Amino acid sequence: MSLTELPTRYEPQATEADIYSRWEAAHCFRATADDNPKRYCVTIPPPNITGALHLGHALNHTIMDTLGRWKRMLGYNTLILPGTDHGGISTQSVVEKQIAKDKLTRQDLGREKFEARVNEWADEYGGIILGQLRRLGCAYDWERTRYTLDESYVDGIMTVFARLYDTGYIYLGRRIVNWCPFHRSAISDIEVDHVEEKSFLYHIRYDFTDGSGSVTVATTRPETMLGDAAVAVNPDDERYTAQLGKLLRLPLVGRDIPLIADDFAQKEFGTGAVKVTPAHDPNDFECGLRHNLAQIVVIGEDAHMTAEAGAEYVGLDRFAARKKVLADLEAAGHLVRVEDHTKSVGRCDRCKTVVEPLLSRQWFCKMTGTEMVNRAIEVVQNDEVRFVPPRYKETYLRWMENLRDWPISRQLWWGHRMPLWRSGESDPDEQASYVVARTESEARQKLGTPDVTQLDDVLDTWFSSALWPFATLGWPAESEQAKRDLAYYYPTDALFTAQEILYLWVARMIMTGEEFMDAKPYSDVYIHATILDEKGHRMSKTKGNGIDPVDLIELYGADAVRFALAREAGQRQDMRIKPIKDGKQEQVELARNFANKIWNASRFVLMSLGDYTPDWNKEQHAPPATTLADQWIQGQLQRTADLVNNALATYNLDDAARALYEFFWDDFCDWYIEAAKPRLLAGDVSVKANLWYTLERSLRLLHPIMPYLTESIWQTLPGAKEASESDFLMLTRYPDFSLRSDHTVKETPENSHAESWGIVQEVIRAIRNLRSESGNKSVAEAFFKPLSFAAGKVVSEEREVIQSLARVETITLAEGPEDGYLSATKYGTVRLSRPEVSAEELVQERARIEKELAKIEKDKAGLTVRLENPEFLARSPQPVVEKARAQAAELDEKRAKLSERLAQIAG
Repeated sequence: MSLTELPTRYEPQATEADIYSRWEAAHCFRATADDNPKRYCVTIPPPNITGALHLGHALNHTIMDTLGRWKRMLGYNTLILPGTDHGGISTQSVVEKQIAKDKLTRQDLGREKFEARVNEWADEYGGIILGQLRRLGCAYDWERTRYTLDESYVDGIMTVFARLYDTGYIYLGRRIVNWCPFHRSAISDIEVDHVEEKSFLYHIRYDFTDGSGSVTVATTRPETMLGDAAVAVNPDDERYTAQLGKLLRLPLVGRDIPLIADDFAQKEFGTGAVKVTPAHDPNDFECGLRHNLAQIVVIGEDAHMTAEAGAEYVGLDRFAARKKVLADLEAAGHLVRVEDHTKSVGRCDRCKTVVEPLLSRQWFCKMTGTEMVNRAIEVVQNDEVRFVPPRYKETYLRWMENLRDWPISRQLWWGHRMPLWRSGESDPDEQASYVVARTESEARQKLGTPDVTQLDDVLDTWFSSALWPFATLGWPAESEQAKRDLAYYYPTDALFTAQEILYLWVARMIMTGEEFMDAKPYSDVYIHATILDEKGHRMSKTKGNGIDPVDLIELYGADAVRFALAREAGQRQDMRIKPIKDGKQEQVELARNFANKIWNASRFVLMSLGDYTPDWNKEQHAPPATTLADQWIQGQLQRTADLVNNALATYNLDDAARALYEFFWDDFCDWYIEAAKPRLLAGDVSVKANLWYTLERSLRLLHPIMPYLTESIWQTLPGAKEASESDFLMLTRYPDFSLRSDHTVKETPENSHAESWGIVQEVIRAIRNLRSESGNKSVAEAFFKPLSFAAGKVVSEEREVIQSLARVETITLAEGPEDGYLSATKYGTVRLSRPEVSAEELVQERARIEKELAKIEKDKAGLTVRLENPEFLARSPQPVVEKARAQAAELDEKRAKLSERLAQIAG
């Protein structure tokens, strides 16, 4: 076998695109419904067409693609269905910024021309993120790519809307929404960025109308007091019991408002009294409904004060009004005091305008008390839909049991225009004026007039994406393919997503799945960790602490990025990623080193094979294990396969990555390959068979996480295609030793290969450590005094392996010289003879040990500072803390041994 097909250096940029195009050309990702009882289906969370790959995407798609590749190799009919979302406000914002460069607004263009411009933009830029997912190595069925504005998908949206409307779930009403004054639209919770900002807390005195005293309230938004309808206190707050029901005079306005009792007031907060402004705060709105309070809108959709704010303030910008209100309160003697205060300010994530909680007439989808919601609660309570990590189950149920009706209308132009029509003369504020119709002609027919107008509003993006698991599979089409795909692939198996859209998307997909498919949309919901920087802050472009995964792919290759993310992808609340520093990113650098190790070890094996090719078939039959090393590596391979299969089945990619790393680097490279070298020199064919087998199965095990690298190597492995009857590694069978053949090594209590090889390793390590600590580089003889007959037998039988790997000429089963260097292991004692040394050499040795001890003291001091820091212990992931403790213990052990050596020299 020539090595010209496997270059000397691993250069992912030179091979990844070619490998991916070969997979695509061979239709390796294509999925077709058949009679295979094992199937696996995931519909990816559709990224916005404005999106570019960020680390959260890279993490989520690494997880999805790893599990998809694993399932495919286990023999599952695997469909990972990709697609994109039209993006709603995010896409509209991008195009509005674009036309603003020409000093144009969407109103200047008109709706039709503006939509045409957005479509042009979407055609040009909309597929960028899907191309980046290809670079990441995602094995998705691109022939099935869906888009939320596809005609067939829109058909599903219109069908769902009509049914919900006919059921009475969709209604026109007035409630508090997140209002963006710049976009002049309601926006969803996820489109609001909450930022901690320095502000002030203003304490304002409200006097009782009967002159009996006053109540002081605190607010961060004094301009909204112009719309106050009451002051509330907690019913258990005895300080106000006697005043309940009395009237207070609203400063500046002169309106009389009642002092009421309501549980939402917290008696421990401030004075225990809170102003109630039903039109400008969601909690105040609910309180107002309970007490039948007036809803006084004092801030309009343009963020300027309305006439109801009073003649002194009408037309003022809300922040200018704040200054005037404060000045007027101070002049009137009602501003008691002002305190520095930090508060969470909601800003539109697109334009950064401060979002206004605003009472607005919108179209809502009823949530409270509906059968749709009740079923979405039941399937999670009964674990028919399972959350991973499980803590999110309670989070989901808590939110579902406190749902508010969902505002589904948006005052945008880009998106799914709501299929609501009315006659030209009808009242737009009355629901009875509207009919549901897909076309203008249908609306004319239903309304009985040619003069019809469609509602300008579009649907909330989350309304359309709530249908994603079944609309992407063809619903509600009646074609044979749609019926076949839905029957075979729905419900899907899992959803992979971020915690911030648990309510906005995950819950709503469960609702619509139960309502329209009479079945849950998926069995598992995997919530991946939030990616933070090394200081624990969320990554974002605005903070300047974000990392572009495409930059990492350019720097290290996709497989290194995937492995680094998989290794960090534990079921934690968050994961910390270090910054790129001096052109390097530490975690991905380590993963790249691992990729290089795999590459170099594979080159060594290929070079060692010569003209060897395997002579067994595609079944999982291992070659004969003629030595303890063979038996051990086959056992470790089985153990690793079991660990990885279990880890992937339970969504613990970090455990899978760790097991693969330890097996390939430690077991295969550091131990088995080193033990194999003398046998290769002796022309042992059986060791070639075991090297081939272990490498080939290792590539299979590694493939789901590191697809490019493993496919590159496997394609050059002689006999791999013939032995597996496959043209691609990604289509071979994944190692699963739960179905073991008779040819596979099995361990029994009487035949513990791991225990026996452990003795060999302990003795070799002891000899190496003694040589290192003593500074004695050349050792002719080592001695081993076993604690058991079994240990002595193993060392005797594996003498040649020990001598080769420990680099000693001979090892003798004896106690050895009393003045020799000593190391105690759990299997026996190891001694090395103390060589004759001159006085000068003793001085040099003493200096070397003292220098090493000084370094140990310095390293230990640094670790001690960290381990005694409560913040480090509280905020660091447990594995990081445990690693630091293990390093400290290791340093203590080294210090003790070196101190003993120093004492021996001094003696």
